[in-house]
Amino acid sequence: MAKLEKKQEMVAFLAEKLGRSQIVIATDYRGLSAGEVAELRWKLREAGVEYRVVKNTLASFAAAKVGKAGLSEFLRGPTALAFGYEDAVGSAKALIEWQKSRETPLTIKGGLLGERLLTAEEVQSLATLPPREELLAKATGALQAPIYRLLSILSGNLRALIWVLQSRKQALEGG
Repeated sequence: MAKLEKKQEMVAFLAEKLGRSQIVIATDYRGLSAGEVAELRWKLREAGVEYRVVKNTLASFAAAKVGKAGLSEFLRGPTALAFGYEDAVGSAKALIEWQKSRETPLTIKGGLLGERLLTAEEVQSLATLPPREELLAKATGALQAPIYRLLSILSGNLRALIWVLQSRKQALEGG
């Protein structure tokens, strides 16, 4: 009975992590030493990502519990999940950067961004996006540009009208 309770606690724990995360990236950690996994955890923690080795069956139950059953597609073989709670792009970027800096293979199986399943290639391309702050700045600039153009056009017309009126005033006064 204690074994069943422990498994239920782990399912609840993983369900809470899955429910809170913006992105979940499934990896195959075969070939990594314990030291490399610890180093990876430390590096990812700096980016706000939690990296956990999981039992596939328990992770499948947890995913189904929170409505993310699609994640089960990636739960085959040795699996570790990277839970990104803050920035999906930053989470993917941190994992990909660590992967590229090592000769030891870390295979990305795929991921889950909100409710959407991501292939390994999509996770790779997500990591190439600029940071969230930069994307927000670009979007803000794109929204402000038409307003500034309209303001410039309207103020240009007003300046021209003022110039015409001043010229007319001077002509009437002078002549």
